[in-house]
Amino acid sequence: MTRSIERRDFLAELGALAYLTTGAPNVWRISSTARIQSDPFTLGVASGDPTATGAVIWTRLAPQPLEPDGGMSGQRINVDWQVAEDEQFGRIVQRGRVAAVPELGFSLHVDVSGLQGDRWYCYRFMIGNGASPVGRLRTAPAAGAQAAMTMAFVSCQHWEQGLYTAYDHLSKEDRLDLVAHLGDYIYEYGPIEGRTRRYASTEVRTLDQYRARYAQTKSDAFLRAAHARAPWIVTWDDHEVDNNYANLVGENVMESEEQMRLRRAAGYQAWWEHMPVRVPRARNWADLNITKRLDWGALASFHVLDTRQYRSDQPCADGIKDTPCGEWGNAAHTLLGAEQERWLDAGLSGSPAGWQVLAQQIRVAPYDEKPGAGERYSMDQWSGYPAAIGRLMASINQRARNRTVVITGDIHSNWVNELRTRYDRPGMPVIGAEFVGTSISSGGDGTDEFDNWNETRVGNPFCKWHNNRRGYVMNAIGADEWKASYRVVPFVTRPGAPVQTAAEFITRKGRPGIEKV
Repeated sequence: MTRSIERRDFLAELGALAYLTTGAPNVWRISSTARIQSDPFTLGVASGDPTATGAVIWTRLAPQPLEPDGGMSGQRINVDWQVAEDEQFGRIVQRGRVAAVPELGFSLHVDVSGLQGDRWYCYRFMIGNGASPVGRLRTAPAAGAQAAMTMAFVSCQHWEQGLYTAYDHLSKEDRLDLVAHLGDYIYEYGPIEGRTRRYASTEVRTLDQYRARYAQTKSDAFLRAAHARAPWIVTWDDHEVDNNYANLVGENVMESEEQMRLRRAAGYQAWWEHMPVRVPRARNWADLNITKRLDWGALASFHVLDTRQYRSDQPCADGIKDTPCGEWGNAAHTLLGAEQERWLDAGLSGSPAGWQVLAQQIRVAPYDEKPGAGERYSMDQWSGYPAAIGRLMASINQRARNRTVVITGDIHSNWVNELRTRYDRPGMPVIGAEFVGTSISSGGDGTDEFDNWNETRVGNPFCKWHNNRRGYVMNAIGADEWKASYRVVPFVTRPGAPVQTAAEFITRKGRPGIEKV
């Protein structure tokens, strides 16, 4: 009988890994034929994009992470990989060899197949007689299987603004089948004095700079532990390239489209090199298509969206503006692009799964930030694109009414929103739920509420709750009920913050509304 991987044993290994990577001497030893004299697995390991028969396993060789090419010699090197049923690798079920090459930053993406569905496995990489840390891989249930799951979602991990304490707690949750990262894995900014931590370089614009920024981010032991704990699905937002960029329009409007294409290509390639993702081979890195659909048996379909690459430029010169203004009401404006809109509509229509999950970046339900008469909205969120909101709500209403949940990041705060057919009239039907998760560290310690929460909540009746601390959202998903637990830490500017559940909410399949537990 196959013995399952004990969580307590795995967490003990993670604790040892955290010690070795934060304070212990480098004890790496490797054969001379490998041409590497120190640990090449400093960035850890990760798995992602699980299916019923496999998943992607990832690492990147970087013995000197902040140096060009991660301190590698510049020559390709063969790396062995193994997947096993046990953490001691006594029952290996898949193995192989893959080349790490300088053209792809010595990153490795192995699309493992031939595994059993709804199972946990361990994996590792090896060079010579040296091995990587051990990670855990989880396969999805088979098509048609009805199996509950626990999924966490996270976003926005500004290195300088706080510690990744939330990841320490996330990696120790009792049950964790999947993690969804909704963007802003890195921030492109240069360093600012007086913050909790400091970036090692100026604002990033080139491929080598983006690689080094990912490497510095992954130097955090808590982040590496969360990656090793369970498979992830990931998408990007703006800071993986440039703040609030829209298609080929950057934050600096004088930056040419040619410059933005080069910067986007560098940012997209570096993102791919550091994520455990299954995406098509890139014909052009600047046009990397990351939209995907992942199924968890008959329970849920995850539609992973891109709201940056194909969007129209923000109306009214971006920012938070009184409406109507400028091109705000332009019916042709889009966040997803026409092709992605059609792809999503077809997916909602054709998926047999009970829950339809939109994993995406920016808040869907509009939030009027102006107390009293008049309206004021963010032009970077869906509220800046009212025609696009209308098309999305129509698709959800027609295809997956009250069985759609949108999970959102971006705004460094927690929100619970009802999705409605329209937002410009009171009392419109509820057709779904949006759970917005706060940041891991972006924004610093935060507060329990925004200062203007009580003044603005009356004008936003579809918004049911708000919190402005850091953390993550745990989701217990069953066939008929979705429970979202908002897990927060009181501070991130110093170590040792405890975690607590700030609030819990339930939405039920086929029934409108969201209930506070």
